[in-house]
Amino acid sequence: MKNVRAVMMLLIATIAGLAAVVFASRWMSTQTASATTKVVVAVSDISLGQRITPEFLKVADWPTGSVPAGSFTDIQKLDGRVLKESMQHGEPVLEARLSPVGTLGGLSAVINEGKRAITVRVNDVIGVAGFALPGNYVDIIVNTQKDAAGSSGDNGPRDQNISKIVLEKILVLAVAQQVGRDETTPKVVDAVTLEVTPDQAEKIDLARSIGTLSLVLRNQVDPQATDTAGATKASLLKTPVTPVPVATPRPARIVQRVAAHAPSNCVRVIDGTDTRQECF
Repeated sequence: MKNVRAVMMLLIATIAGLAAVVFASRWMSTQTASATTKVVVAVSDISLGQRITPEFLKVADWPTGSVPAGSFTDIQKLDGRVLKESMQHGEPVLEARLSPVGTLGGLSAVINEGKRAITVRVNDVIGVAGFALPGNYVDIIVNTQKDAAGSSGDNGPRDQNISKIVLEKILVLAVAQQVGRDETTPKVVDAVTLEVTPDQAEKIDLARSIGTLSLVLRNQVDPQATDTAGATKASLLKTPVTPVPVATPRPARIVQRVAAHAPSNCVRVIDGTDTRQECF
């Protein structure tokens, strides 16, 4: 009897344990399902300016409490949209990374609203030895001649050559025909495309017609602007500037006229044949 009771107790305990495991598993499955949300993510790396197709996307579970703003749950809503930022595998697709609906792919999709793209011809030196890559920021220097301001006497004509920073913190959109921003290998190219405002585009067009342009690579997180006077031959060689003599104006001379008073006592003197008048 005792053995039968022990076996029965073991069976009951085993059944109760299995039931607890089944109920716990179902409860955990329910809690996990309710704590996640379906989010559209990338299944591979996608370059900026590329049109999205369903083959690039999939729906994945994402913790409900950390779903990023602007995410999508339906892949079909993203069909044909264009990226304006690169995406990595597994990243959720966000509205902020997409160009407006109807935008065609290519470089035009990368240009921010109100900006323009202008291409500047460069060489291996002007292009910062190929280190000016898409996504970097550069300053633009123009080497030209100042407007003629006369001469400086015996010292010959004034120094007209000058190098001056004319634009700062300009975004590099593309080098040659490449717009990818994930590479760090320098590339020597013959053209760099920059993102500028319409006013800056006019300045660049004028600057390259009156002189030579050079790019200066700057720190991407440095927002500080500079205001330089420009470099001339005199400032480069630290040549002392000879002051131009300035004529000192002479003081005005005051001329005072004194009226001559006629003598009051005069006598006519006759000396032989000579006649004269003496006054006193």
